[in-house]
Amino acid sequence: MDRLIYLAMSGAKATMQRQDVLAHNLANASTTGFRAELQAFRAVPVRGDGASTRVYALESTVGHDHQPGPVQSTGRPLDVAVQGQSWLAVQALDGTEAYTRAGALQVNGEGQLVTTAGLPVLGDGGPITLPANASVEVAADGSITTTVPGARPQQAGKLKLVTPEAPLQRGSDGLFRAGDGADVPADATARVQSGALEGSNVSAVETMVAMIAAARQFEQQMKALQGAEQREQGAAKLLAPSA
Repeated sequence: MDRLIYLAMSGAKATMQRQDVLAHNLANASTTGFRAELQAFRAVPVRGDGASTRVYALESTVGHDHQPGPVQSTGRPLDVAVQGQSWLAVQALDGTEAYTRAGALQVNGEGQLVTTAGLPVLGDGGPITLPANASVEVAADGSITTTVPGARPQQAGKLKLVTPEAPLQRGSDGLFRAGDGADVPADATARVQSGALEGSNVSAVETMVAMIAAARQFEQQMKALQGAEQREQGAAKLLAPSA
């Protein structure tokens, strides 16, 4: 049987994987601080005897889009939009330090500053705890000032903001970490915008166009499979012994 069917099959599989990435991006077009995943195809030559005249097509996720998303003002004191290429440090479920751009912060029942997913937000000395019934203000450098009625304002901590030199890698939990697994040191020059949130950097229109193109490419791969099958059937008839 012609090796074309295996090549077309690998192309169709890679296109399906690309559709999965695009669908995931589109589903997170309204997720706060989401970074779009990037995808690309790469050609892998078929190894074997003779000349390498055929190649497999494989889909590979090359990373994420570094472009910041649109910033929208909310007026909520605990909403922060991280500026530039900096990130907000949080404590993941496995206890490791991870990074996110989702700045919709909350205070849980224990007075701890957490994300919408319930992950503790890290400061320079660990998780940040705020006093009960206190009004909160977040400065541009991440310093948190709380004011309890009848008392003077006090600094409750400072958000740990990092600016990694190398691109971070997205984990299966949606959080980002350094490639070597080490904690990124705090950046004193990193800044946040209080009372605002950064939206997703996914372009819904561009993603939809890419999904349509991938669907058409998948159809072409399936037509190649059907053409190979028809040629195989035609060859079988020519080689069949006559009655």
